Amino acid sequence: MPSLIYIADPMCSWCYGFGPELSALLDGLPGMPLHVVVGGLRAHNTQPMNAELKTTLLSHWQHVGQRSGLPFVPDALNRAGFVYDTEPACRAVVAARTLAPTATLAVFHAIQHAFYAQGEDVTQPEVLAATATAALSATGHPTEAERFLALWQSDAAREATEADFAQTRQWGVSGFPTLVLERDGRLDLVSAGYLPMPKLVEVLETLVDAAPAADRAPQ
Repeated sequence: MPSLIYIADPMCSWCYGFGPELSALLDGLPGMPLHVVVGGLRAHNTQPMNAELKTTLLSHWQHVGQRSGLPFVPDALNRAGFVYDTEPACRAVVAARTLAPTATLAVFHAIQHAFYAQGEDVTQPEVLAATATAALSATGHPTEAERFLALWQSDAAREATEADFAQTRQWGVSGFPTLVLERDGRLDLVSAGYLPMPKLVEVLETLVDAAPAADRAPQ
């Protein structure tokens, strides 16, 4: 069965802008499996944010906001000593994927909303636990914060997150969001960057129409 692979980072502004487009696409493809792979946009960064980086990011955020219509609140960037390390948020997505694979995207989007729309510091364990468990509960997978944190802090979660980063590099993906169609081991690029939902549908239709006859579903 075909599936989609979504390679992204929850602290990537264009991934945040792409969220509604991806959700709309999936609404029109009921039953289509989606596998989220976290890319590690700024994973393991240890340097506090300086004025130059903050200015650059806010410029990107303004552009994404204009394109997507989504809200952006800069409160997280305004925190003294804020370190833009995306590994903790990526690991929270991986932990959620372990607990409830079908809720992975919901947790991914919840972390994005907390960071961009609410100004939460999603590099912090307690913020990630509260955000992720609320999303898990909302999707029918109630999980205690303590259980989530234990998994998030585990070696298994760290190793799985690093495996996602390595897979991303192996695929040669360096920009997010990236959406890929998988069919029997064959990978076809749907989107390298933000695309509106109608364009995503157009690309998918082109890929399906271009598939060899043997690969197509019987009529």
